[in-house]
Amino acid sequence: MSSEKMLTRVGALLRQAESTDNPHEGEAFMAAAQRLATSSAIDLAVARAHTASSEKRATPTQRLITIGEPGKRGLRTYAQLFISIAAANDVQCDIAQTGAVIFAYGFAGDIDVCEALYSSLLFQMVRDSDAYIRSGAYRGETTIRTVVETRGRRRVSSQVRKPVAGVTARLNFQMAYASRIGARLTETKQETETKVVAESSSETALVLRNKEIELKNYYSSNSKARGTWKGGGRADAGHSSHARKAGDRAAQSARLGNLPEIGGARGQLSS
Repeated sequence: MSSEKMLTRVGALLRQAESTDNPHEGEAFMAAAQRLATSSAIDLAVARAHTASSEKRATPTQRLITIGEPGKRGLRTYAQLFISIAAANDVQCDIAQTGAVIFAYGFAGDIDVCEALYSSLLFQMVRDSDAYIRSGAYRGETTIRTVVETRGRRRVSSQVRKPVAGVTARLNFQMAYASRIGARLTETKQETETKVVAESSSETALVLRNKEIELKNYYSSNSKARGTWKGGGRADAGHSSHARKAGDRAAQSARLGNLPEIGGARGQLSS
């Protein structure tokens, strides 16, 4: 199947997930979209291994993904959502310190799938976190904060218990949401790959391994990242277990929505 046909079929499944009001149907369509993307990536990988020498062979590429304007609140959780999706679709990522820009490394079809899934899931994450904040469910919770005071020439830190702020609840909700989405997509990817390899020849497993090695080598040769990004795993404003549980629940029943046409103009992804 060509990359264009694969994207058309994935897009149709995403639109079905968007149009249904039944959360179980939405989840089923999303899983089907992920399975198709994974299966098609396998087919494309096999095709790449057998491409005639006269044809241009597909190779990994790098794409700049603009998450938002530097300094905009919530960029780190938005970036974490994209990275979680990318990890389940054979795409490696580097991220700018601001969290505003991601450098995606992978095959073009895989990156296209990531952008489509991200655009739809970001809409839901923001919508669901807004609804959670409006509900005020987090207001009865407290969190421990570190407060630094200047006493003479000394800076003294102490821990105090304070009510959870709205920004703390939102960040914790979205971090848990992104983490759960990544887990769901990864589980679907692993199940699909295991099934396809079991039902096909050993050549498929070899092609998958070769694809993994090719991407790893491309990333090592082109990435200029220094250190490890930790922005998606913490909330500087504090911790809210209630918001994290709410974000996890929302992601478990998430369905795709507000999806732009796949293959359209690429630019900044809006929220």
